[in-house]
Order: sequence, then C-alpha cells, then structure tokens
Amino acid sequence: MAASAPATAGELLRIEPLELRFPFELKKQISCSMQLSNLSNDYIAFKVKTTSPKKYSVRPNTGVVSPRSTCDVVVTMQAQREAPPDMQCKDKFLVQSVVAPAAIAVKDVTADMFTKESGNRMEEVKLRVTYVAPPQPPSPVPEESEEGSPSRASESENGDGPAGGFTRALRERMEPHEKSSEAGALISKLTEEKNSAIQQNHRLRQELDMVRREVSKRRGGGFSFIIVIIVGLIGILLGYLMRS
Repeated sequence: MAASAPATAGELLRIEPLELRFPFELKKQISCSMQLSNLSNDYIAFKVKTTSPKKYSVRPNTGVVSPRSTCDVVVTMQAQREAPPDMQCKDKFLVQSVVAPAAIAVKDVTADMFTKESGNRMEEVKLRVTYVAPPQPPSPVPEESEEGSPSRASESENGDGPAGGFTRALRERMEPHEKSSEAGALISKLTEEKNSAIQQNHRLRQELDMVRREVSKRRGGGFSFIIVIIVGLIGILLGYLMRS
C-alpha cells in the first residue's frame, strides 16, 4: 500500500495522500489506496479520472461522501511486463468533487454533474504516481540460548563471536602442525615396514644357506635338479620381497 503523503484540505474533500506510491514489481498487480474525507455538512459527490485508464482500475471511481464521513478508494495497477525507464512514471490522477443534493444515491451521480456547464460548485485535485522499491523481507533473527542470548558456543566455533579471531588464528597455526605430524607418522610406518622386510630377507638368506649346506652334506657336493628348482624359487621370492 502507498505511504502517507501530505493531504489537501479543500473546501469540499480532504484527500490523502496526494502522491500514490506503488511498490513496483514486474508481472504483479499492485494496489494503493487514498482516503476522501468530507469535513462539511453537505453531501459531496466525487469522480476519479486517470491519464492511463487501461493501466489502472479504481474502486469506486464515482461515489458520494456523506457529511462528516470518509470514503476509501483503492487504485490497482495491472501487472506490468517491463519496467519504465529510470522507474519514472508520468501517470496522473484527477479527483473531481461537487456539492450534491441531500441524501443522493451513488446511482444518481452522473458525468454531467462534473462539467462546467452544470453550474455546480466543483473542485479538482491532481495526484501524482511514483514507483518505489518493494519492501525487503526481514532479516532472520539468530536463535537464542536458554538464557535468552545468542549461543556463544556456535559463534566461537564459526569465528563470528568476540573470541572468533583468536580461535581462527589458533586453528590456522595448528593445521600445519597437524599436517606435519601426519606426514611424520606415515614416514615412521614406512621405515618400520622397510626394516621388517630387510630382516625377513636376512632370515630367508640364512635359511637358504642352511639348506645348501645340508644338501651338500647329503649329496657330497652335488646338486640335483630339484634342489636347483628350490633355490631358483627362493631367489624369485627374495627378488619380489626386495622390490616390495
């Protein structure tokens, strides 16, 4: 709805506001209202005109305001497909008012009553149209703790609270240290695996030497075909272990 603007204190009708402000949005109908106040003891007939009748609908566009009473008029702008240049609007409204016979009905109000030829006492008030930015949604309210204040623990964790700067700096200093500790642990593990493989290789060589000596004792220094195969398999196994 339109924001309040200065009203006119005419002799017949007091109109508020004098500027119709529409929160402009594309492809959306927008309504704005104005109030007509009759401060006199007469019946006042009125008629609302606009320079863009296809763009706006006015309800009611004609009527009667009883003595010492008011009448609300709603102006609706049809949905617009494109915004005007620089959001400037040149549309105008005109409110005409005349003194009407006592207890006149709305159906008896005619266009002839608002002509100069009718000889009626008539007033005319012009209203401007202005486009304004639509209202922004309210910002979300942070959740409160049981004591009724925002949770400081979450602020500290996110680095948004009073201690957030210290927490963030401490975290930045600890991260490289943690990464170097992880690298050191990985190197230690690889070193242990390498030492274990070397020890296992050494034991296999000793066992191979024992097998060779035992075979030499039993065969008198000759190697059978089966012994050669066994030695070859042991050599392949040792090569695989060394590559690992």
